[in-house]
Amino acid sequence: MESLNQLLKDFSSFAWGLPLLILLIGGGLYLLIRSQFLPFRYIGHAISVLRGKYDDPNAAGQISHFQALTTALSSTIGMGNIAGVALAISVGGPGAMFWMWVSAIVGMSTKFFTSTLAILYRGKDSNGELQGGPMYFITEGLGKNWKFLAVMFSIFGMLGALPVVNVNQLKQAINDIILIPNGVEVNFNTNLIIAAVLVLFTTIVILGGIKRISAIASKMVPSMVLLYFVLVLLILGINYSEVPRYFIMIFTDAFEANYIKGDAMFGGMLGALILLGIKRGAFSNEAGIGTAPMAHGAARTDEPVREGLVAMLGPVIDTLIVCTLTALAILVTGVWQTTTDNGVSLTASAFKDALPHGQYLLMLCVFIFSISSLFSYAYYGTKCMSFLIGADKKHYYNYLYISSIILAATTEFEAMINFIDGVFAFMAIPTMVATIILAPKVVKELKSYTNRLKQAKNENRQ
Repeated sequence: MESLNQLLKDFSSFAWGLPLLILLIGGGLYLLIRSQFLPFRYIGHAISVLRGKYDDPNAAGQISHFQALTTALSSTIGMGNIAGVALAISVGGPGAMFWMWVSAIVGMSTKFFTSTLAILYRGKDSNGELQGGPMYFITEGLGKNWKFLAVMFSIFGMLGALPVVNVNQLKQAINDIILIPNGVEVNFNTNLIIAAVLVLFTTIVILGGIKRISAIASKMVPSMVLLYFVLVLLILGINYSEVPRYFIMIFTDAFEANYIKGDAMFGGMLGALILLGIKRGAFSNEAGIGTAPMAHGAARTDEPVREGLVAMLGPVIDTLIVCTLTALAILVTGVWQTTTDNGVSLTASAFKDALPHGQYLLMLCVFIFSISSLFSYAYYGTKCMSFLIGADKKHYYNYLYISSIILAATTEFEAMINFIDGVFAFMAIPTMVATIILAPKVVKELKSYTNRLKQAKNENRQ
């Protein structure tokens, strides 16, 4: 197991070098400037689209704008916000959150471009069904000569869609919050039982496809985000005197790296802190990785820009709001300095210290977030396999997916997070390269769309 852990750590470190950081953050900044910050000026319009004001039931696609966003959020709002933030703070201190913010702001433009492309260049699978995602906008937008990038994305996409971190941390939460405090001895067998229950839950839902997944996600995710939001605000309200100090510390420590633990990956300790924040930000909101465009590509719309604007809201909700609340809850309770826990265990300690039975309420949120993520990731993986070997064989992915649930429940957290970090990096390469090349097409579509909007407003005034 130690050899496996070291191998996966080396894999993650190799993948997350300076070139990937330049591609993700530099590429995102390029997209932001290329669009002249225009998407940011249409956030109000994006909310109107999300609320269904522009829904067209006769448009091509399978699900509504709202369902597309909640399906994408059901995979991003979850362990990235709870375990990922806790891991970032336990390793890098408060300053890590600042670089997660940077990742999110840049990621808004990246999500806008990738999800607009997912609609602009939809392709058909071997069954003739309309599909969206990086593998399709690569082949449809760039041509057959670039198919190797689409194949690369799909291979790593099948691995990146495995729910190993979510399952591992859900198992850890069940052990730490429910089993151990009640005197149950946690071992391989108890972990295996947890895995078996999760396999049963997942199998029932994933066999229903995207429509069932999106229907369940659109009901589960908003209510759990609201509960989680209320719980964290209670913690911050109880510790209100500490909030300003730690909020300021997020900014001041972002350039000092006082708490960074582990190896300095590049550029000394500050470089390691920046990389940690960007990596955890990417794990949280998945901007530039290419998963969200697969969900947004199924949206029922004939206007690519609309879906891009809706997708842009993802990092705002996921990282700027939910991750920030989690970070402040961990910081103001002080558990990040008094315990060696990381991941979901650290967040559970904060909830337990601040609220009566708070850890059980967190457990409810963790369970729903994890289960909804299981559903969405299964959809992503089957789409990747469908692209590679045909839609009629995509169900074979479910066997790999279910096997990974059993593996993740019986393996260490560090191994699973390193595996996903490394795979996400190799998904980001084809996604970002294709997006940067196709950026002028999106800018042209964006200008055309905004001109039509202005024209419609002028006609209404007259």
